[in-house]
Amino acid sequence: MNTTLLRFKTTRSRTEQLCKPLQSEDYTPQSAEFASPPKWHLAHTSWFFEEMLLKPFIEDYIEFDESYGYLFNSYYNSLGQRIERQNRGLITRPDVETIYKYRAHVDNAMAQLLETSTSKTIDALTILGINHEQQHQELLLTDLKYTFSCNPLYPKYAKGNFISQANDASGWLSIHEGIYSIGYDGNDFCFDNELGKHRVFLEPFEISKSLVTNGDYLEFIKADGYTNPKYWLDDGWSWVNQNQIKHPLYWIEKDERWFHYTLSGLDEIHPNEILSHISFYEASAYAFWKGMRLPTEFEWEVASKDLKWGQRWEWTNSAYLPYPKFETAKGAVGEYNGKFMINLMVLRGASSATANHHSRATYRNFFAPETQWQFSGIRLAK
Repeated sequence: MNTTLLRFKTTRSRTEQLCKPLQSEDYTPQSAEFASPPKWHLAHTSWFFEEMLLKPFIEDYIEFDESYGYLFNSYYNSLGQRIERQNRGLITRPDVETIYKYRAHVDNAMAQLLETSTSKTIDALTILGINHEQQHQELLLTDLKYTFSCNPLYPKYAKGNFISQANDASGWLSIHEGIYSIGYDGNDFCFDNELGKHRVFLEPFEISKSLVTNGDYLEFIKADGYTNPKYWLDDGWSWVNQNQIKHPLYWIEKDERWFHYTLSGLDEIHPNEILSHISFYEASAYAFWKGMRLPTEFEWEVASKDLKWGQRWEWTNSAYLPYPKFETAKGAVGEYNGKFMINLMVLRGASSATANHHSRATYRNFFAPETQWQFSGIRLAK
C-alpha cells in the first residue's frame, strides 16, 4: 500500500471513530448557522474526494447519488448550486446509514484510483483532501460541542474534553529586532495561504511563554471587564452589547461558582487550566486591560521555535491577508482560501483537538473576530 493511500485510509477511519460515541439522533441537528451537523461533515468530506478526484480522473465514474453534489457542497461556486449553510440540519434524509454507505463507495473508488495512479496531480489533490478532512475532524468536534451545550442535560460525548490542560512554562521570551523570513519553505504539504516566503522587519518585543488561564480571565470579569468600554474595540463593544456577552462561551455562574460545559459534561472551572473558546474581541480587550497586546502573526511565527504551542489556537493581531506573490490555484481548489481574505483575523498554532500531523509553525487559521466556538486562547505580547 502506498503512503498516500495509507494516509487516506487512516484519515477516513479517524473521522468515523470520532462519531462512534454518537447516537443516531446526534447526527442531524444544527444548532447555529456556523455549526454543521456530524452527518453533513461525514458527507461533505466524501463529496470533496468525489468532486475533486473521482469524477475528474475516473472515466465512467458512477456517482453514489447525483443529488449529493447539491446537498454537500460547502462554498465552491464553480461546482454548482448548493443548499444554504443554515439549512444543513434540515437534511434528515438521506439517513446516517446511507451516508456511511456513501463514504464506503467513495473510499473504495479512491483506493482503486490510488492503487493504480502514478499521477503527481492525483497525489497532490488527495493530500489536499486529507488535510481538508483533518480540518473537518476538528470542526466536527467544535460543532458537536456547541450543539450539545444547547441541551440542558449537558450530555457527555467522551471522557476526554480537549481543554483540561495547564501551562508547563512561565515567563517571557525576548525577541531582538531584525529582518525575519515568514512563510512556508519546504517540500511537504502546506496550504496556499502559507506560500510566498517573504521578509518582515520586527521591532524588539517580548511574548509570553504561557497562555492565559481561566483564573487570569476571571480577574478580568471581576474587574468589570465586560462592562467597561475603554478596553474594547468599537466593533467588539457593539458585539458585547448586542449579544449580551458577559463571559466566555460555555461558562455558567451558579451560586457564585463558575462552571463550563465540556465534551465530558458540565465541570467546575479550574483556575489553573488554559482558557478556551474566546473570541478575538475578548482576547483584544483582555490584553488591553492587562496593559499588553496580542502578537502579530509574524511575531508569533518567529517566536514559535522557542515556545511550546499546540494547546489552543492563538489569536493574533493580524488581519487575514495574502502574502506577497500569493497565487490563486486554477479550478475549484482556488476557492479554498484566497476568497476569504477579508474581514477575518489570523490564529496561529493548533489545539488539543487538532488532528495529528496537521500543524505547522507557518499554518494560518482564520475566523471572524466574534468567533468563540473554536478551541481558541490568548497569548500576550508586549
